Amino acid sequence: MTLRTLATTLALLTLPFCASAQNLQQTTGTKADVEKRLKAAEKPASAAPEIDAVVKTLRAAHHFAETEISPDGTHVAWVETLTGKDGAPNGNTSVYVKNLEANSPPVRVTAGVAATFHAEGNIAWSNDSKQFAFLSDATKKDQQQLYLVAANGGIARKLTQVKGFLDAPLFSPDNKTISVLFTENATRASGPLVAETAETGEIKDSFFEQRLALIDVASGSLRQISPADTYIYEYSWSPDGQHFVVTSAQGNGDNNWYIADLNILDTATGLMKSIYKPQLQIARPAWSPDGKHIAFIEGLMSDEPSVGGDVFVMPSAGGNANDLTPGRKSSASWLTWTSDNKILFAEILDADSSVSLVDPLNPSISNLWRGAESITAGLWGPNLSVSADGTASAVIRNSFSAPPEVWAGAIGQWKQITERNKPLTPGWGDAKSIQWDNGGFSIQGWLVFPKDFDPSKRYPMIVGVHGGPGAAEQSAWPDTGNFLMALPAAGYFLLLPNPRGSFGQGEAFTRANVKDFGYGDFADVMAGVDAALKLVPIDSDRLGLTGWSYGGYLTMWGVTQTNRFKAAMAGAGIANLTSYYGENKIDQWMIPFFGKSVYDDPEVYAKSSPITFIKKVKTPTLILVGDSDGECPTPQSYEFWHALKTQGVETTLVVYEHEGHHFSKPADDRDRIARTVAWFNAHLQQ
Repeated sequence: MTLRTLATTLALLTLPFCASAQNLQQTTGTKADVEKRLKAAEKPASAAPEIDAVVKTLRAAHHFAETEISPDGTHVAWVETLTGKDGAPNGNTSVYVKNLEANSPPVRVTAGVAATFHAEGNIAWSNDSKQFAFLSDATKKDQQQLYLVAANGGIARKLTQVKGFLDAPLFSPDNKTISVLFTENATRASGPLVAETAETGEIKDSFFEQRLALIDVASGSLRQISPADTYIYEYSWSPDGQHFVVTSAQGNGDNNWYIADLNILDTATGLMKSIYKPQLQIARPAWSPDGKHIAFIEGLMSDEPSVGGDVFVMPSAGGNANDLTPGRKSSASWLTWTSDNKILFAEILDADSSVSLVDPLNPSISNLWRGAESITAGLWGPNLSVSADGTASAVIRNSFSAPPEVWAGAIGQWKQITERNKPLTPGWGDAKSIQWDNGGFSIQGWLVFPKDFDPSKRYPMIVGVHGGPGAAEQSAWPDTGNFLMALPAAGYFLLLPNPRGSFGQGEAFTRANVKDFGYGDFADVMAGVDAALKLVPIDSDRLGLTGWSYGGYLTMWGVTQTNRFKAAMAGAGIANLTSYYGENKIDQWMIPFFGKSVYDDPEVYAKSSPITFIKKVKTPTLILVGDSDGECPTPQSYEFWHALKTQGVETTLVVYEHEGHHFSKPADDRDRIARTVAWFNAHLQQ
């Protein structure tokens, strides 16, 4: 797992199944039922033509990968994702920059010629705001190099000629050096979301280390400085440019993020010194302007990119770490220092986005802005950029009702900079935040109404459980891969709960499902179902359950615990936590949640495994998974499918060729949404 919140790409439903999908299917019931359901499952392209409009809406939206404001607050640069003729992302992105002080349109910046498009982004401004660096694969597809361009755009200068994966450039305080994370000779992008490389022959725990490297701006020469056996995840320059603070771990980078500690790295010698070994996971290290302190976020996190926890600060020379937000009912996800040595942080507050300020010397928290929307770019974390003096900022804002755009200005007083999505309107119904109580907690969720809702009718409802569990559903315009938002277009209420284990209500809430997977969290979900039934005209005999990753696990678990759901789709789920421990590529995530390894305490894993209760399942269940998923490996889906078909439970398993936890092929995304909608239509729209 880390049970990631996984968005899947929506696409036109008029296309047939992709040829790469392997369909393993067993269906039971009366002959008439079998024939009807097989027909719906095998020809999903015609199963729900009524949702073409929402698919078109999702494909029509321009999406933004990042935005960065210059340190002096005069310019804002951003990255837009590009799509092909069918509206699917084509792997290319474009960089734009706008002078906020001039009444002029934004300028596209590229390392190639004007008429060509490439994978370009990862913007880093120089501290004097005269230029910025970015990555581009203009000279060779899928091999990015670092480029430098003037603040107002122009011809970009190529700095590097490397083989491998570059990430996270930052200028040194004197602007003479650019630091990058560099994985030399990498065979794939870093992180466990992407498809794993097939392993044959003698299997070894082999890996490529992501190291910190320095690039001389004048000459373009690159020098790796961090140890060759250590993986660097995040970093920050010291104000004097002599050191870095880094989060790092030795060994496998995908797996050992969960046990990374905080280190000081000397820029001249490459020597590293550990200054803090956290109890849980850490992220977002940042050095204070006066050089005396380091801030970071620590908390229980199930996924490397999905950050949530408390704000901590400690002396840069080492010592005790002080929690500045203890007991705060929110989850900090990003932070930076202000010029007067205060900490500005973004947080998920209940299900809202929020920006707050805390003074380490007087830790009273001032909330600067809060909104029922998302300021996230892509899948993970807020995309907030602040000028050096803190008076200006840039952000990507969106919600269920408003597609994403770039905004800039003082925090909470932003003005819209782009109008890429001005004509768009939602292809789904209204979305309302609802609250319910269960097990001593107040639980929040979103209830999305069917498109063209008629209060005189009764509708089926599908529960969509997010991944993680360390994540949260927020009001956000769905990206091209959010298959859940196709369901309201097809005539369903959609309940998106944030049960215990989610971000948004503080560390106690996030840790409330430790050693309790499937129990309190699933009870929270079911209490949400009952709450929704009291609010709107839902047919209690037509309920469905779905999710991906942790949502896929809880779907598998849910059908072993109740027969209230008449159909389910379990995406990249976990059937057997005991066998899963030895199959997945990131087993380190499990220790904080289960207390010990499966070899030391097998009972705690068995009690939360759906396979333990498999004899109780009656619910028709569709199972989808990629064949190269390192987080929730394919055998978990095979095991659940095999158990269901052996017992005569209606089930279909689809395995997608060379797809990881996060699908990369638009054709597979099209197939996934078509099958999901067809499955629920066959069982709930009767």
